[in-house]
Amino acid sequence: MSTLAIDIGGTKFSMAIFDGDRMAARESQATDREGGRDWMLGRIGEIAAAWRTRYGFARCGIGFGGPVLYDRQRVALSTHVGGWSDFDLTAWAHQHLGVPAIMDNDANAGALGEAVHGAGRGCDPLFYMTLSTGIGGGIISNGNVYRGADSYAGEIGHVPIRPDGPECLCGAHGCYERMCCGLWLQRDYGKPARELLEDPAFAANYVVNLAAGLKVITMVLNPARIVIGGGISKAGDKLFIPLRAELRRQITAWSRARIDIQPAALGDDSVLYGALELAKKEL
Repeated sequence: MSTLAIDIGGTKFSMAIFDGDRMAARESQATDREGGRDWMLGRIGEIAAAWRTRYGFARCGIGFGGPVLYDRQRVALSTHVGGWSDFDLTAWAHQHLGVPAIMDNDANAGALGEAVHGAGRGCDPLFYMTLSTGIGGGIISNGNVYRGADSYAGEIGHVPIRPDGPECLCGAHGCYERMCCGLWLQRDYGKPARELLEDPAFAANYVVNLAAGLKVITMVLNPARIVIGGGISKAGDKLFIPLRAELRRQITAWSRARIDIQPAALGDDSVLYGALELAKKEL
């Protein structure tokens, strides 16, 4: 059965057609923030219409870059692109794409994709973090996404790690996202994260905050592995070598919790593969 997978992010959206588990087509485009939700849905509809003629698809899985009310299948909000608050995205997909659809937030989808197809295979529990425009987290336990009571499990981005730090978009100070995500790195330093991390001195300072958030995850969840995806993870060893060393330094001395941190094996496609698995599980 063919599946349409959609990844809606803060700076881009991506789509893919899967024939079984094989990716048969893929497209990615930058987000037009001024165009907002309507522009993006228009482009998604156009691409899907062309693929329907060429490939056909029977179901749709979606990873959305913001909080999702999973039990209600509604977008809660997007802090990066306007127009998404309380939006019934799966109903839109069913009406305009003509197939049943299922949605989760992008971090949960990325966690599922990496658990089944990527760097998290055989690791349970698994914590997946998307480190990109914003920061999100997904938890895999006993092979399934753990969402918590209200679909908000894993939302580490707005945990304050520096209570005396700068104000975040959410109104709190020193949030993990405020200190470490790509949006704020660009605003604070005037350069994208990929350029900033070329400087070993910058990387050494950056990972102090990054490790502080991962210490919380390690001590609370004791995951078998932490997988980091998103654009900033593409820095590779320039990020991961100092990050592992810093987390070892910060972890409480008596803790024997493992420190196993790996980059996402699926690169930019973690969420797409997770959307595929979500559709396979739920539709």
